[in-house]
Amino acid sequence: MSVRAETDPIAASSVYPSGSRCNHRGHLEIGGCDVVELAAEFGTPAYIYAEADLRVRADAYLAAFSSRTDNFEVLFASKAAPIRAIYEIAREQGLSVDVASGGELHTALAAGFDPERIYLHGNNKTEAELRYAFEVGVGHLILDSFDEIERASALLRAVGKQGQRVMLRLTPGIKPSTHSYIQTGQLDSKFGFGLADGLAARAVGTVQADPTLDLVGLHAHIGSQIFELEPYAKAIEVLAEFAVGLDIELLNIGGGLGIAYLEDDRPPAIEAYVEVKYEALKRNFDPLPRLLVEPGRSLVGNAGVTIYSVGTVKRIPGLRTYVAVDGGMSDNLRPMLYGARYSAALANRIGEPANSTVTIAGMHCESGDVLIRDTELPDPRVGDILVTPATGAYGYSMANNYNGIPRPPVVLCRDGGARLVVRRETFDDLLRRDV
Repeated sequence: MSVRAETDPIAASSVYPSGSRCNHRGHLEIGGCDVVELAAEFGTPAYIYAEADLRVRADAYLAAFSSRTDNFEVLFASKAAPIRAIYEIAREQGLSVDVASGGELHTALAAGFDPERIYLHGNNKTEAELRYAFEVGVGHLILDSFDEIERASALLRAVGKQGQRVMLRLTPGIKPSTHSYIQTGQLDSKFGFGLADGLAARAVGTVQADPTLDLVGLHAHIGSQIFELEPYAKAIEVLAEFAVGLDIELLNIGGGLGIAYLEDDRPPAIEAYVEVKYEALKRNFDPLPRLLVEPGRSLVGNAGVTIYSVGTVKRIPGLRTYVAVDGGMSDNLRPMLYGARYSAALANRIGEPANSTVTIAGMHCESGDVLIRDTELPDPRVGDILVTPATGAYGYSMANNYNGIPRPPVVLCRDGGARLVVRRETFDDLLRRDV
């Protein structure tokens, strides 16, 4: 990573939160806060978010839609960062929210979301989760299987409730260019009802015949970390063909917009993403349903970084230099799960040229606990503060206690002030649920 001058924004890079810079001390600064000072105050590893960046990205979605229509809704796909403070920011910015479990529903309610603005997803919602959703009055339930239709209907009949607003999740047969683990729109998917095999049509008939359920819309999500926009237009075209003759009030076409994980990544702009989806809607639907999208990664991914302390530097002559940090697969599982790639920098020497090819290793007892292979850094030293950008999505939500490692804290930075919103776990926390 290069920095032009002491006070310039980080040059030629969109992987860091907007406004990040190299300050007069040669340190990385995020949200006006010196990252080296954050490490000293909150310890490492830690998740650091630029609050203003979160708000700017939410505003960008709202502005892109509102310049075209007033019949839309932007939902925060909260599985990307199920942190109460981030739910609160999303609510304050005027977003609705999608949740994929009873726990995410509980957090959204704790953050003050009106239940009517909550959309409950999931391919295997439990009876307890459905009951909780109906008790609090969740606005929309996204149905994913025939078993779930039956389960939801039985629960609603038991409490004498009719007309629960629901959407059907469909698999449109669109397979975008992304990792197979985060493709969700192909026919061979654990999600939704297929169009080509007739299951979607059968599901429509089943729901329409059930007085406890009110079918108001269709939902489809084709995948995540997508740079190509044309698959979205194709998905809308396919959904429109299926919807002929149906009274569709809402059309939710998911999220999936990719972000820059590496400095040469060039994802589409939010404006272009919205343009493609809205224009496809206009071409294929008359009248136009209310258009819903569910950004998660593209709201929070580049707004967050993870910071670590370098504990060892192991040079194996002629082979590799391992830089081991005080975290790894317990705070960022994505590289091990599906080969996600990241960059790294030294926050305490952010302006120095990179002159060493190194591999960033975690501290866990697994050979596969490697965060980044073959990245460029200034000559690393024990005690350096290492930062991996673009970890605002799915780092916290996939964090775990492997090897008995307490999970990191979450810190929001804004205008030079740092706010702890999730404290670091303690060893006692690891035992708290033991009986």
